[in-house]
Amino acid sequence: MAAKTVYVCSNCGHEEPKWLGRCPDCGAWSTFVEEVRGERKAAGFAARARGGGSRASAGKTLRLDEVGGEAEGRMGTGIGELDRILGGGLVPGSLVLVGGEPGVGKSTLLLQVMGHLGDRCLMVSGEESPRQVAMSARRLGVAGSGFGVLAETDVDVIGATILRERPEVVVVDSIQTLYSPELAGAPGGVGQVRECAARLMRLAKAEGIAVVLVGHVTKEGAIAGPRVLEHMVDTVLQFEGDRFQAFRILRALKNRFGSTNEVGVFEMTSRGMEEVEDPSAFFLSRREAEVPPGVATVCLLEGTRPMLVEIESLVAPSPLAVPRRVARGVDGGRINMLCAVLSRRAGLALGSQDVYVNVTGGVRVEEPAADLGAALAIASALRDRPLERGTACFGEVGLTGDVRFVPGTERRLRELIKLGFDRIIMPEGSSGGPTDDGAESRRGVNVVEVRTLEEAVAVALL
Repeated sequence: MAAKTVYVCSNCGHEEPKWLGRCPDCGAWSTFVEEVRGERKAAGFAARARGGGSRASAGKTLRLDEVGGEAEGRMGTGIGELDRILGGGLVPGSLVLVGGEPGVGKSTLLLQVMGHLGDRCLMVSGEESPRQVAMSARRLGVAGSGFGVLAETDVDVIGATILRERPEVVVVDSIQTLYSPELAGAPGGVGQVRECAARLMRLAKAEGIAVVLVGHVTKEGAIAGPRVLEHMVDTVLQFEGDRFQAFRILRALKNRFGSTNEVGVFEMTSRGMEEVEDPSAFFLSRREAEVPPGVATVCLLEGTRPMLVEIESLVAPSPLAVPRRVARGVDGGRINMLCAVLSRRAGLALGSQDVYVNVTGGVRVEEPAADLGAALAIASALRDRPLERGTACFGEVGLTGDVRFVPGTERRLRELIKLGFDRIIMPEGSSGGPTDDGAESRRGVNVVEVRTLEEAVAVALL
């Protein structure tokens, strides 16, 4: 069997006979890696059918009404935030991929899950020895829970062990350390990651075992390995967080058994990952004095959970011909757009000013409802005039200067009122037809509805 060398794009899996700087399929740069493969002569299906060389028997089809539903139910992980993100717990036979930067808490969280599941769980460690896993388990207080540990990277041995032990949940840390002896590539290569994940996926579906894969991330923050890995699994969970901050955010990027809008907030402590039941109070700074200029409080909606964050801004005269626009925790293009709308529609002179925007706590904000808060923070910093104490806002800003409706108004209002905000700026018409209970809860709260950004700036900076 002669061997040949091919170059595979680690981003999309496209193959080329020679190395290229840019992938012609997905357009990514410097993603081609070398793989050595053995040539196998295989006849096509038509040739095998004519020659009678196909020994495969036809598969059995099933009617959907004959297929059982969720009779087995889900398995609770013992961590409420994780169960909510998964849609109620782990589904038997599912494949879950957990990604995140080194040290963000992936292994810690999964050790706590295995501590809850006990002897129903098997951990496959390709990065740590059993002694190291035991040390971490003792630190977290789960050493006596009874789950098994297998220090192995050969996917054939792992598969045989799973079939012998028959656990309900298997945690593999990490998928990039596994290899298949049938392939010539090194562990972590595109072919190895794809083959090992496919083998574990077939095993999970056939035996009804929930498999959790831990994945490394690239310097851009994407999960390392071929893009097809994310297509193969049922659920992709991404850990986010600043290593200089104690909190972590777990976000569902893909979920075949639940919503992808849910997020979980955790705090890294010496006892492991602890759930943050009230993230709004966690992210807000506790200022006894008046709020300084350039700070605005925004109510976001992550799935079904309202969450309050503070957006800070600093505006200063620029010594450069092209002023700087620096954003941290929010998309820089969005900030450029808001600066243009503020200049053109609200009459603020930002053409010669450097603008810096930061979301406190290291939170990454993606929801359009944060537009109004970012714009008011920039306006407050430019005019050096603070927003009134107890003021919060939410709303999307359009290119025409309109403040647009965002969903979840009642939930946002309840969260803001619960935390003591008595002046709320929001889009006009958002509270259309409030219930009696909603009207009762708003007594003593000044809800200001605005139509345009210029009107919002005038109301906020009285």
